[in-house]
Amino acid sequence: MRLKINHSARYRYTAPVSYGLLQLRQTPKSRAGQQVLSWKHHIEGGRIEAEYEDHNANWVQLISLDTGAEALTISTDGEVEVEDRAGVIGTHGGFTPLWLFKRSTLLTRPGPLLRRIAKSAPDASAGDLARLHAIAGLVRDAIHYEPGWTDADSKAEEALEAGHGVCQDHAHVFIAAARLLGYPARYAGGYLMMNDRIQQDAGHAWAEVHVSGLGWVGFDISNAISPDSRYVRVATGLDYREAAPVSGMRFGAASESLDVSIQVQQQ
Repeated sequence: MRLKINHSARYRYTAPVSYGLLQLRQTPKSRAGQQVLSWKHHIEGGRIEAEYEDHNANWVQLISLDTGAEALTISTDGEVEVEDRAGVIGTHGGFTPLWLFKRSTLLTRPGPLLRRIAKSAPDASAGDLARLHAIAGLVRDAIHYEPGWTDADSKAEEALEAGHGVCQDHAHVFIAAARLLGYPARYAGGYLMMNDRIQQDAGHAWAEVHVSGLGWVGFDISNAISPDSRYVRVATGLDYREAAPVSGMRFGAASESLDVSIQVQQQ
């Protein structure tokens, strides 16, 4: 399936910014089952200073804000050809060793509620995939999908305590549970073509687990499915912070607001 994506993010600052530097992870990966046909960024209020591939094989662009900028707009247009591989990405690549994906992070650190989910998971006698799908169901039952209860800095255990969250929370809890059971697991962020609308106000997140004999396999806990040809993988990491579409720092006391517009549609 060929997907066309338009992504616009506009940051507004309450006072001129003297200095700011952002890491932009918004370029999809050409990998097995996914081919980037075209991808362009247009930036107003800043400029690209450098580009590189990070330790997770994400393409990163460093963007500096113009001195005295009061707004920054990042517009992206591209087309990606995606194959339905039932969530199977395959062989591990990149510079990060596979064993590191068993390591807990601040956002995925397990607490008593998370350990309870891991203990409730079936054993591996029916196979790893059946076991992991069962864990996904436990996570989905424990966290009702509802925006407004968590934010980008919310931890997995906090989302379980709230009983509400979004795709990021589902992914973090699932990743943490999988790691407790010995699986390498990572966070994946990107785009999803919705069946009922083109316009969206945020990207999507899911999880990937390394399964013996298959390699990396994706699990979208929020939608109870493994990613298919409607999904575009952009960035991966140990958690959201390593795969965040935008992160960085700026000097000054100005606060910011953000307007995001995303369109994903079939070509």
